Amino acid sequence: MRVVAGDRIKPFGGGATGPGRRRRGVLILVATAMVTALLLGHRLIPNVRGLGSLIDTGAPFLGLGVPVLALAAALRRSRLALAAVAIPAVTWIVLFGTAWLPSGGGGPARLRVASQNLRAGNPDPAGTVAPLAAGGADLIALQEVTAEARVAVAAALRDRYPYQASVSTVGLWSRFPIRDETGVDTGLAWTRALRAVVAAPGGDVAVYVVHLGSARAGDTGTRDRTVHALAARLRADQAARLVVLGDLNTATTDRVIEPLTELLHDAQADAGRGPGFTWPAPLPLIRPDHVLYRGLTAVSAEVVRTSASDHRAVTAGFG
Repeated sequence: MRVVAGDRIKPFGGGATGPGRRRRGVLILVATAMVTALLLGHRLIPNVRGLGSLIDTGAPFLGLGVPVLALAAALRRSRLALAAVAIPAVTWIVLFGTAWLPSGGGGPARLRVASQNLRAGNPDPAGTVAPLAAGGADLIALQEVTAEARVAVAAALRDRYPYQASVSTVGLWSRFPIRDETGVDTGLAWTRALRAVVAAPGGDVAVYVVHLGSARAGDTGTRDRTVHALAARLRADQAARLVVLGDLNTATTDRVIEPLTELLHDAQADAGRGPGFTWPAPLPLIRPDHVLYRGLTAVSAEVVRTSASDHRAVTAGFG
């Protein structure tokens, strides 16, 4: 029996170049365009009920969509879609991937600082701060320090850190003399920040230990107000050398942190490697804990895994 051209059976879906495969290729292209648009324009999304902050915080994880899109394009044998996936890949590398490149840090540190959200109800606060002291920190800033935890920490750090300043649930332990200790109003119902002047090597350093307002899905108003209140206080501070240590409850990628980063440098960005995520401690996904500074030179920045807390600690060294 002779088979004519019109009798040939076509593969289901239209074959390799049929409309079904073309539609799937178009879907990949659309998804690629959406990922690229979110990477480039996430800060243009209105911050209504914290939506913009939430997307800003999760922006680095948009890169996870790139290998998924690349695999889909490869399975569909779409060269155009595969080439298009390179656009969000390059965009992500430019925006976030450079954090893994060698930093501008390096050199000896004359002042080493550490910050740890201790976690209220911590069953072993002395054990939590032990790695920070062992790591050679000159200043240890703590947040969520209960009365019981303060006693335990003070006993553990007494020999190496004879100077202490505390206000409410934040505290600072120092190897160097502390003076001019005062509470800092960030607009909360109680004072949850302090400023102290530390007689550090090379001259006085104004040190802020801060725990800003909490941010929850759909409700970031308290956190946002405390960021602006702290920024106003820092703007008025005349100290030539200044460090802010604490849990700011805002990620580095969140637009809300800009009032602070416009005034101060970020030690992790300047001298660290990677994004420096600190929370939640078992598998950190964001960085609410920060070391911000001015008038100093950051030579190192790291994240330290500690016990019994839901946050990892952040450290930095200044030359």
